[in-house]
Amino acid sequence: MTAESSPSKLKEVRRVWGPAEAEVVKSFLNNYGINCVFLGQANPTSYPLTTDGMGEIRIMVAEEDYDLAQQLLKDIE
Repeated sequence: MTAESSPSKLKEVRRVWGPAEAEVVKSFLNNYGINCVFLGQANPTSYPLTTDGMGEIRIMVAEEDYDLAQQLLKDIE
């Protein structure tokens, strides 16, 4: 998922319940060369509590990185 490559389809690799956890996962994946983006992040100043999925963040990776990302995250559970 680089700027010079063609756009990749994204796949959800993990759902987390807040920006702190999302940043930890992002940092972990980045260490292995896997870029990711967040979808569904609620504004923490508007929604300080994560109830009913409002604070849920979907972590997305390029389709070609999905299998490796899944395995890496599984290995640390």
